[in-house]
Amino acid sequence: MAIPFLQDTPPPVDPVAALLQLLEEEEERVVRLWSKRIRAETYELDIPGRNLRAPLRRLVDELVRLLRDRGRDALVLWPEVVRPHGARRYDQRFEVEDLAREFKALEEVLLYVYARRNGQLEPEVATFIVELVGEAHASAQASFARVLRTEEVRFREAAVMESVLHHVEVGILLAEVDGTVSFATPPVSRLLGVPMRAVVGSRSQSPLTAVLTQVNARQPSGTPFKVADMPFMRAMKERGPVRGVMMVVERPGGGEATLEMSATPVWEEGGELAGVLQTFTDRTEAATKTKALMSAHDEVRRLQGRLLQRTRTQALGQLASGAAHALNNFLNVLRLRITLLRRDSKPEHLDALDKTVGQIGELVARLQEFNVQRTEEQLVDVQVDATVHEALELARAELEQGEHPVSVELRLEEPCAVRADQGFFRELVVNLLLAAKERLGDEGGRVVVETRTESDGWVMLRVENSGALYEEEEMTRMFDPLNREAGAPQLSLLLAVARNQVQRWGGELTVENLPEGDGAAFVVRLPLASSTKEEAERTAVSRTSVVSPRRFQQTRRVLVVDDDPDNARMMAEVLSEEGYDVKVAHSGDVALKLWEERRYDAALLDAVMPDISGWEVARELRKRSPHALLAIVTGMDVRGQNRSNLALVDAVFRKPIDVGALDEFLGQSESPSATGGAGSAPPSA
Repeated sequence: MAIPFLQDTPPPVDPVAALLQLLEEEEERVVRLWSKRIRAETYELDIPGRNLRAPLRRLVDELVRLLRDRGRDALVLWPEVVRPHGARRYDQRFEVEDLAREFKALEEVLLYVYARRNGQLEPEVATFIVELVGEAHASAQASFARVLRTEEVRFREAAVMESVLHHVEVGILLAEVDGTVSFATPPVSRLLGVPMRAVVGSRSQSPLTAVLTQVNARQPSGTPFKVADMPFMRAMKERGPVRGVMMVVERPGGGEATLEMSATPVWEEGGELAGVLQTFTDRTEAATKTKALMSAHDEVRRLQGRLLQRTRTQALGQLASGAAHALNNFLNVLRLRITLLRRDSKPEHLDALDKTVGQIGELVARLQEFNVQRTEEQLVDVQVDATVHEALELARAELEQGEHPVSVELRLEEPCAVRADQGFFRELVVNLLLAAKERLGDEGGRVVVETRTESDGWVMLRVENSGALYEEEEMTRMFDPLNREAGAPQLSLLLAVARNQVQRWGGELTVENLPEGDGAAFVVRLPLASSTKEEAERTAVSRTSVVSPRRFQQTRRVLVVDDDPDNARMMAEVLSEEGYDVKVAHSGDVALKLWEERRYDAALLDAVMPDISGWEVARELRKRSPHALLAIVTGMDVRGQNRSNLALVDAVFRKPIDVGALDEFLGQSESPSATGGAGSAPPSA
């Protein structure tokens, strides 16, 4: 019995013979379609049609000859014939991607013409065509790469050295003496936001004018940027280097960028000008920080204007204690960013920026100095209940003023004392009473003042009012000294000053809504005076019990603790640049957990954090690692801190921070307390 499907099986096809027959009969059509596809794929190439087709026809002629004479060996021999084609395409300013598109087009044309002519495409023929074209492409690609590596070695080596030695992510452009841009690195295209072909390979006066118009290039002052303003054009004219030319562009994809450009002439051995090397550096972030710095400076001027509208005693005290912390955090980010930018560019470009930061820092320091003179504290044991009565008498006239006076109910327990300044503590209670009255408004209401000694050795002072509940966002900004909401600035400054005082005494000031939903309360918690004394004595004994000074090897592992993400990130970046192994924690709890997982050589602690203060974190770290370097980094004035807290740390750094002093501190080989004596106040930078 015959098997029909075996009779229908077609005989195997010889791919070499099939391809040879196709090319002999359809060579002109193949060349024409191949050239047409290349033109469509690489439409920006300025090559006449005849010049584009001629090398393609030669390649196809050689392929026909090899298929006829050598059969399947053409698979190895034809790629060698194609190899010089890669060098020719480089001379015609093809890109690597263009070369790949060219051979991809040949593959598609051969498969298309064969299938159209024969009505089908046998697998053997398709495989042979794909393999043949792939080998030819690899050979041409190798030739293209070799020429790319060897062409104009002098210019390319100069560009690489300039990039490696002086820049990171810098665009580099090479201009010939006739104004032709002969080479550019990919960052030039990325920074300008235009294709590489729009810049390379043409004379400056035509394509570059279109490029500058396309990206709306302009001077920082807003004046349109012209080709004659380009540094390489000026360097050719002036026969010398041109530095620090700024240009603002709008990238087609969106976003504005500020570019800094410099140009350096390249000379032949005989003294002839060979060309010009120009660099492009992205200075967008620096420009943004400059604007932010100017905004901060304007903010300081605005705050100075507010000083003129208030009494000197009230305004300077509130501004120095409240605004200084926020401004110093902001200035610290700028100072650390300047440190990084200084390493990436010429220092003279950033001196003016650094000088302005220093001027604002000096202004803040002067304001804080005035506040210290005004608020020089004398810590004594203050009777809480007696002080509440005194404060109520001082505020009674204000509370009873108006059509609907405020009634005050006292819920005072047994007498207790806290360690504080008596005058400031009395002023704190008065301010909280007046803040409660302001919350009640013109309708009046009831205020409850409660004191209680808690079991953990703390004293609680609570000032409740029957006014409206606080919104969650309102509570989060209650103590922000720069709160600009209507009616908020004066109250926020007052509360910021009050919380700062309480924190200096080792306590806390918070605001909360009553659980019954009919009012809110300010809560002050301070340690009992006796507990504070005993803790200070125990700390002093433990500090004096150290017989010999702590000694350190070179500090490498550093823990940065700051609730402000920008400050923490910038501090980590700067220290990492100096060679330290840095970890960041945004709260005291996270810092303690990280310390348990891995012990560090040093910790830089923000003094004021929402959960645990830097002083409390220092106390815990000192128990766990007595020999670690600990420093407080803060924008606040620490001269009001008690000596037991100051004795916990090895140094105090004020924001904006001096990076050199910080590096010297972290790199020391011996504890600062070795010469100062145990329990002495740490040095302050």
